[in-house]
Amino acid sequence: MTTLAKNRLIWLKVHLYLALICGFFFALLGLSGSVSVYREELDGLLNPHLVIEQPQGKYQSLDKIMSAVKIAHPQRYGSWTLEMPQSPHGMITAWYEKPRETYFELYAPLMVSVNPYTAEVVTSRFWGQTLTTWIVDLHTQLQQGSVGWQAVGVLGVILIVSVVTGLGLWWPGWRGIGPALKININAGVMQLNFDFHRLLGLLIAPALLMLASTGVLLSYPGILESLAGGSGMAHGETGRDIVSTAIPNNHPTSLEAAEFVARGSFPRSVLRRVTTPAGDSGIYRINLRQPGEINQRHPFTTVWIDRWSGQTREVRNPAQFSTGPTIATWIWPLHTGEALGSKGRLAWFIAGQSLFLLYVTGMVRWLYRIGKIKDRSMDLSALIPIASRWFKKTSNWLVVYFMRLIKRLQPSLAIGYRALQQWLIRYQAKVAAQQKRNGKSDWDL
Repeated sequence: MTTLAKNRLIWLKVHLYLALICGFFFALLGLSGSVSVYREELDGLLNPHLVIEQPQGKYQSLDKIMSAVKIAHPQRYGSWTLEMPQSPHGMITAWYEKPRETYFELYAPLMVSVNPYTAEVVTSRFWGQTLTTWIVDLHTQLQQGSVGWQAVGVLGVILIVSVVTGLGLWWPGWRGIGPALKININAGVMQLNFDFHRLLGLLIAPALLMLASTGVLLSYPGILESLAGGSGMAHGETGRDIVSTAIPNNHPTSLEAAEFVARGSFPRSVLRRVTTPAGDSGIYRINLRQPGEINQRHPFTTVWIDRWSGQTREVRNPAQFSTGPTIATWIWPLHTGEALGSKGRLAWFIAGQSLFLLYVTGMVRWLYRIGKIKDRSMDLSALIPIASRWFKKTSNWLVVYFMRLIKRLQPSLAIGYRALQQWLIRYQAKVAAQQKRNGKSDWDL
């Protein structure tokens, strides 16, 4: 047996054993992740009363909305976060992070839906007790709390290895690429299944590598912050803990006034979230989204306003981030697909469903190889014209879509490339300075 054949056999065994051990979890993560891409739309479909059919007038003031929430939940003290809807038909969501009913769960805040036009509290629900949030928990932690959260990160690493070994097994050499891209429909069901498995894996491999790598960084935010060279960059992080230094008085700053002051630093921004103070030392945290900011639901633009003095305590502007933190801001929107727009979200949905299909076709192939199922002949000649037209139209659409996507991302990619170059230069200078302080040179290493 040649060295190439031995290496291929090793790759085949690694790919097979990873699929047999972790394939079911890959499929589960793929299905749950694809559904979670459209979590808000699905939640609105399942709960029509949370969709405002005919928006009328302007939003009620933030203070009036917050007052309605506190009247509905008078025994819940501390900080609340108001999240603004992303469409005129959506509800404002008031988040209460640690309700007593779910206090010991990893993440199960209270979600209060408020009609922004009337300040009416429509419903109150706990995260994880609705279908869509239950599916999100299944995707992020396998319904196993912090242990499941860590396990999902490990599964992400294993998925990367599985995809790489699969690509290695598919690679036929430069001369064999053409035949390797074909599906033989006349060689029986098992060969068709195998060809489909290989081709599908090849097509979605870039998406799976992107989703798996970003998922690992989200599961292990410490790694992300180490790579980014900053703190408070993980998804859901709010940055530094800032407290009020002003003397409490009888004239605290209102929510509306705090938002007005925050907008002074970013007049073209859109309000996304407002977090109320907790205790006498708490302050307002205003999250805004600047034009062009990649994060839509969780932007990094933040202004802290002192409740007692009404003054700005601190500002976080992602436009002034260095290279590492700038790259870190892309991780969440890339993983959810929101960075790529509606078509990107659809592509991520298809990738998640395809991961399930890869598992099914792979298992069918393995069961056939060990003799558990038998091959059958098939005649698909009648479907060839239909499939040919469908493939042609799909190919044309994919070419147009990727050309538009590349054109859309070209400015951001150029900025990211220049930023990466600058970061590498600074990193090399830092390493050189460290070596100089330690009395070492490259010849000593």
